[in-house]
Amino acid sequence: MKLSLAQYLSPQRRPSTVRTEREGAVLRVELDCPDTGNAVTEAMLDDLLTVLAVPDPDVRVLVLSGAGDDFCLGGDRNEFADWLDDDPTGRGIRIAGDKARRVCEAISGNHAVTIARIQGRAIGAGLALALACDLRVGADTAGFRLPELALGLPTAWGGVLPRLIHEVGAARARELILTGRAFDAIEAHELSVLQRIVPERELDDAVTAWAKPIVRRPEAALRVTKALLNSYAAPTRLADPSVLDAELMATVAAATRRR
Repeated sequence: MKLSLAQYLSPQRRPSTVRTEREGAVLRVELDCPDTGNAVTEAMLDDLLTVLAVPDPDVRVLVLSGAGDDFCLGGDRNEFADWLDDDPTGRGIRIAGDKARRVCEAISGNHAVTIARIQGRAIGAGLALALACDLRVGADTAGFRLPELALGLPTAWGGVLPRLIHEVGAARARELILTGRAFDAIEAHELSVLQRIVPERELDDAVTAWAKPIVRRPEAALRVTKALLNSYAAPTRLADPSVLDAELMATVAAATRRR
């Protein structure tokens, strides 16, 4: 098919999977694929890296949310299968897995305070994105699950395992991962997966209640305090082999596909 001169000069870009909105010192980053439950694709990871890779020093608070009924239903299984069809060794999974790790590190290591605003379900990769945030508020109807083992995969996406163990404890993390059971907002609050639960209509008010005092804090003090919190948290995570997540995911997925 031949392209017109106008098409050559103005090539169509794919629709963005992430929507951003800046309000003073607050940057809102919304996963914007509601028709798929904001399933994480490689395109979404690319869009998130574009937003997060070079932080704006004037942003004090970054709010991560999802459009539609759910925060995020996890990784896109169709894309996952396509990667294995294209290359049974799992090369596509390795590439996307590395991007996932970089996205989660960009969230957790951001100099701004990061807030996850969770409605509906946060499953798999969606829970990993939420756990990368400093503060997490969820609707009282929110639900959570880590189904990777049931899908024949390790819990190795974006460094979710060390973060989960750090936040909820090794024993509870072990039970949630091995059973793959769903848990609700009340249990998520008891586990410190959520620091606050509110009716869904009050989510924005809860985010604002956190953001307002934070944006008034002196920039240098806020930045150093965030760095200190991250530094003191790191030793309690013991070993953090999340750099191997992409390799582990690809290797197990390839082996499972062969069987």
